[in-house]
Amino acid sequence: MDEIRWWSWRLRPTSLLLICSLLTVGAVPIDTDKTKVNVEAADDGQKSQSSDTGLYYDRYLRQVVEVLETDQHFREKIQNADIEDIKSGKISKELDLVGHHVRTKLDELKRQEVARLRMLIKAKISSPEGTGIDRRLLLKQFNHLNHMKPDSFEPQDLDMLIKAATKDLENYDKKHHDEFKRYEMLKEHERREYLKSLDEEARKREEARYEEMKKKHKDHPQINHPGSKDQLKEVWEESDGLDPSDFDPKTFFKLHDTNGDGFIDEQELEALFTKELEKAYDPKNEEDDMVEMEEERLRMREHVMNEVDVDKDRLINLEEFLRATEKKEYLEPDVWETLDDQPVYTEEELQEFERHISNTEDELKRKKDELDRQQEELHKQHQYIQAQRQELQQVVQQMEQKKQQPPVSPPVADTGAHFQPAGEQISHLASPEVGNHQPLPPGHLPEAAVAHSQQTP
Repeated sequence: MDEIRWWSWRLRPTSLLLICSLLTVGAVPIDTDKTKVNVEAADDGQKSQSSDTGLYYDRYLRQVVEVLETDQHFREKIQNADIEDIKSGKISKELDLVGHHVRTKLDELKRQEVARLRMLIKAKISSPEGTGIDRRLLLKQFNHLNHMKPDSFEPQDLDMLIKAATKDLENYDKKHHDEFKRYEMLKEHERREYLKSLDEEARKREEARYEEMKKKHKDHPQINHPGSKDQLKEVWEESDGLDPSDFDPKTFFKLHDTNGDGFIDEQELEALFTKELEKAYDPKNEEDDMVEMEEERLRMREHVMNEVDVDKDRLINLEEFLRATEKKEYLEPDVWETLDDQPVYTEEELQEFERHISNTEDELKRKKDELDRQQEELHKQHQYIQAQRQELQQVVQQMEQKKQQPPVSPPVADTGAHFQPAGEQISHLASPEVGNHQPLPPGHLPEAAVAHSQQTP
């Protein structure tokens, strides 16, 4: 991601929208030829697609630029503005003079951006890590707009947007170098960990293969010093297809100012190093790391900018370029030291990095164990609840079954006497098996039977 070049607005004859083409990500894809730029598309008013700056407010930034580009007065002020006027925010005061429809669109863009930021804050607070976070402190972190006036886009908002983007992108190179160092240390850490997993014989074979790969990577043609006469003449001959004996710095500058704005910006400058980088890096070779190639490209660009960019506006004008061709560094440069010649990290830094990885892994393992324990407890609780639920269901089923059964009559108590009809009792009394009594005449009962009948109610 290139650092922002806001001040390049002043000399861009086409439109403010071209600022978006300057807010580009620094590393150029290996299959992209940055010397081929469709300038006609921009001249025809078409919206050129540029790379994302990597800023979390990139879309908002580009939309504001597109709206401002539609105002003729503001565009003229920007083209005639001084670098310091833009850097200091003085140009932001011109916002009061833009058309009403422009301000209306900017107000709507700001309301949308504030709503997006509020949604992000809400999501952050709702996350497990967001417990106890002050919403107001989170809001203050968004320094590219004035959140105290969420419904209107004021000159202060443009000033804050310019300064925030400038500050955030100015530190890109350092951040890129730090990330590359971590990448290299992680790569070496993983290699050493892999060696630990091998037996002695396999470890020796792997070490030998690693040394052979390093040797093959270093075995390449000499890389010319970036920005030197030899390096530029090689581009002139191989990329431009011109006779090296006809090399002319002024013509070279115009050829590689691909958008014709009178400057060689950082992206155009990096394109000049492609031939040199191809000497040492081939994506088809296992020993060549394309991440390292982009770091090498960035180092080359930084070096040339430090040597040539006198006014430090991150742009090289023709005067600066021609002045650089008169220096000794241009005519008799030192040998360029590549990443192979300059270790990215020390052994102490690697050991500290590995300790950090080990501590992180231990912490993650501790959290995993704790989560496993909680999961086991939850599983046991689940099983217990399921058992209780099944037991309760059985009880309910039994109660339902009892309700559906017909009622049962209560049993009669056994007194030892069996009820017999009266006729049978009489017959029994009159039967000869009872005794030798004579049958009674009809209508007569024994005295005991009479007494019993009288006592019965």
